[in-house]
Amino acid sequence: MGRRSTKENKSVWQLTREELGLTREKAGELIPGFSPERIEKIENGRTQIQPEDVMLLAEYYKAPSLRNYYCVNECPIGQVHALRTESKELAQIAVETLNSLNKLSKSRDRLLEIVEDGEVRADEYADFSEIKATLDKIALSVSNLQLWVDEQIAKGALEKPQKD
Repeated sequence: MGRRSTKENKSVWQLTREELGLTREKAGELIPGFSPERIEKIENGRTQIQPEDVMLLAEYYKAPSLRNYYCVNECPIGQVHALRTESKELAQIAVETLNSLNKLSKSRDRLLEIVEDGEVRADEYADFSEIKATLDKIALSVSNLQLWVDEQIAKGALEKPQKD
């Protein structure tokens, strides 16, 4: 039987495992290619977690948010480009998306005026920045919706779509 950790600054990898009530030994039996020692090294940051490891942990822990956590916090490219998604209720995601789409709809003509000449002039920059912020909100809403779908699939509440 595994010991219960008393460490204060636990990694997301350890917290997720513990929330599932898994010891490192049980997690090692559950996840192909993982040993309790390897899990301990990942959780304590003594080994660099690899994207393949993240994919397996997210799948077997049924925690798709781990993928985004890795991209935003540990991947150098993702730290610059990935969106920080959040687990939200579907209704909240829908409202945020529709609000952003409505705002963008009102700005559509201004966006066309700005980009018509293929450049953003200094006098257009403030409007362009506001429109870009709205587009960023839409992108984040789409990302949050994808996380919601992935979470529902992991819980068994939705079926994973079949690829053609």
